[in-house]
Amino acid sequence: MCARKSVVALCLLFTATASAQTLSVKWEELTAADFVQALQKSQGVCMLPFGIIEKHGPHLPLGTDLINVRYLAEQAAQKEYAVVFPAYYFGQIFEAKHEPGTVAYSAGLQLDLLQETTDEMGRNGCKKIVILNGHGGNNHLLPFFAQAQLARPHDYIVYVYQPNLNVPGRPPLKDKIDAHAGESETAHVMVSRPDLVHLDRATLESGADQQRLHLPPGLYTGIWWYARFPEHYAGEGASATQELGQFDLKTAVNEVAEVLRAVKADEEGPRLQKEFYEKSSHPLDTKQ
Repeated sequence: MCARKSVVALCLLFTATASAQTLSVKWEELTAADFVQALQKSQGVCMLPFGIIEKHGPHLPLGTDLINVRYLAEQAAQKEYAVVFPAYYFGQIFEAKHEPGTVAYSAGLQLDLLQETTDEMGRNGCKKIVILNGHGGNNHLLPFFAQAQLARPHDYIVYVYQPNLNVPGRPPLKDKIDAHAGESETAHVMVSRPDLVHLDRATLESGADQQRLHLPPGLYTGIWWYARFPEHYAGEGASATQELGQFDLKTAVNEVAEVLRAVKADEEGPRLQKEFYEKSSHPLDTKQ
């Protein structure tokens, strides 16, 4: 107890230090006062882990992408402090609308909601926003969204990142397909939420490529995924091991932590974006 005046200041300092050290990385767990401290500690860097709600074979939870990407974000933020936005799953998943439990929002709403979300994050002091992608269906949506930030001025900058797991030392895969709910993704959930993995059900459906569409290379159509994997299952989840999951998630956590360090150190991105906004407001003055 801090009864004596001589130690009050020391106790206050200790309390403030302890509070700073124990700040949650989760936006929703911070008090308003702690949120201000968290933004200072993170240097204005916030993460928006982006998942989805969709079928993941017969053996994994609907929120697999959301669960895994939140796990990565929270673990990485413990290594390199950043504020992690609450669960976000409002992305592109039209190809799974035929499966129960899928939540697919309209394209316009996806973009509008994401824009308003980053705008609100920016208004609250997140001047560098890292969208951490945990869903393959967002691979086109998120780069487009980042590019669209140049349409009008913002006082924050958006970065998009998706971890690369093909690194030296990775345990060899047994399955050649290994895509959706396959060996790797199943292994990841075996680490992030092992209680939600039903490995005994992994062989109840086929994750084989049905190869029902025959088009020239480079010709794209939206039905391509359904043509190949109508059960919304690509690979063999039964081949998954916890060893693979631990290797991948440790690798990904370190990658994301390094990304956070790079974003904190990035001064050119914000400067160039501001310069671009200024020049785009009077293009005829741009030197030719």
